[in-house]
Amino acid sequence: MTHQDTVVEHDEDAAHLASLGYTYDTTFKREMSFWGNVSLGFTYLSPIAGVYSMFAISLAEAGPPMAWALIIALVGQFLVALVFGEVVSNYPVTGGVYPWSRRLWGRKWAWMNGWIYVVALVGTIAAVAYGAAPFIASVFGGTLDAGATVLIALGTLVIATLLNFSGTKVLSLAATVGLIAEMIGAVVIGGYLLIFNRHHDFSVLFDNQGIGNDAPGGYLGAFAAAALIGMFAYYGFEANGDVAEEIKNPSARVPKAMRLTMYIGGFAANLLAFSLVLAVPDFQAVASGEVVDPIGDILHNAFGPIFPVVMFVIVIAFLSCITSLQAAASRLIYSMGRDGFLPGSKFLAEFNEKRHVPNNALLIAAFFPAAVVVLSLLLEDALTAMVGFGTVGIYMGFQMVVLAALRARILGWKPAGKFKLGAWAYPVNIMALIWGLAAIGNILWPRPTGGGWAEDYLLIMTTVGVIGVGWIYMLVSKAYTRGDAPSADASGPIKTVVR
Repeated sequence: MTHQDTVVEHDEDAAHLASLGYTYDTTFKREMSFWGNVSLGFTYLSPIAGVYSMFAISLAEAGPPMAWALIIALVGQFLVALVFGEVVSNYPVTGGVYPWSRRLWGRKWAWMNGWIYVVALVGTIAAVAYGAAPFIASVFGGTLDAGATVLIALGTLVIATLLNFSGTKVLSLAATVGLIAEMIGAVVIGGYLLIFNRHHDFSVLFDNQGIGNDAPGGYLGAFAAAALIGMFAYYGFEANGDVAEEIKNPSARVPKAMRLTMYIGGFAANLLAFSLVLAVPDFQAVASGEVVDPIGDILHNAFGPIFPVVMFVIVIAFLSCITSLQAAASRLIYSMGRDGFLPGSKFLAEFNEKRHVPNNALLIAAFFPAAVVVLSLLLEDALTAMVGFGTVGIYMGFQMVVLAALRARILGWKPAGKFKLGAWAYPVNIMALIWGLAAIGNILWPRPTGGGWAEDYLLIMTTVGVIGVGWIYMLVSKAYTRGDAPSADASGPIKTVVR
């Protein structure tokens, strides 16, 4: 690309952003490469973190066929990614689900989506940081108590924050390193296990080994519970759009990056999941709880002396995931602050003019997950509740955009970005909505935990609480009336707010 082409592209990006109501000045720099953008979404999605976090639980719930849940979830989430691609192509603005909801539906809808998604990201960042600690300890051959786990989790948050503070170029590079590490890890680990450490033939993927037959709802109920591994594995493509003001020609490149994120992430996640299932020596031992960490046992037995190296690759994957999650959260917080939607909006919209990053929003995206991690020492259920809401909240945030896009289409929205679904718009949008609602229902469905009704319904109560607090604050504070950023203009003139 010549210098003249770069200048023209920059002018087009600035003009597009100005047409959406934002002046492109020296705040953000479009320094993220296309592959950096793909890597950001991929490391947020993080197949290694997603699969490894849920593998033992899902296998114990439904046996070997649980791996097919990743295929089902991949198809459903790819439909969502197509809808997102069309929306971000039209509205390539920092912040993702919040500005998209604002333009497609309106201010109240945007406030609630932004609130739900911020809380979900806080829980998810805390969960991944906490989940990284055992892998980090295993690199050094150590064991952890609760206090050490918290200290290591806090350390990962510090590292992620420092990387994010270093600017868009460093974030892009860190994400790319994470993608390379994860792909090497997925291909090497998955390929080696399939070739040299397979204990079963492929027919076992259609045989539940008697696991899950006695679950509530029979085997279908068990599979639905195990399917959470797929739902946990495939979000992250939204992060491609969170940094839309930091990549050149985002109207064309971000939708493509979203699709590529799903292609690569889907390949890596499925290779890992299926190879791990076939490498488990004794499924009944996992189901009974006799084997608590099947992945650790598999990798230790398969790789022996180089086990710490394998663990190191996994640690890089977790650190990259935390960094990308925090980047996405900070852009969402900044976007809402820039529009005057949050308490302390002026503070949250401040920028580090040297590094061109939303420094205060980054601090918030580090402080609150850290607080959740520390709180787990006092209230274990607090971390459980936040981790659980992390998944369902992200799915709710996604579906609020999908529903808003369908509503806008019905009201006359004509997407004008460089990526359009054309004749497939309605079928894809409707199927994406059906999938998302089914996924949310499955995640929220109360399942017996053995801890009593309070534990069984903890996620539902947490979800109701988060939505209730956000709704009440919105109405009492009238936060949705603040700022003059455009809203509800997808299918008609910009709506004004009566204060």
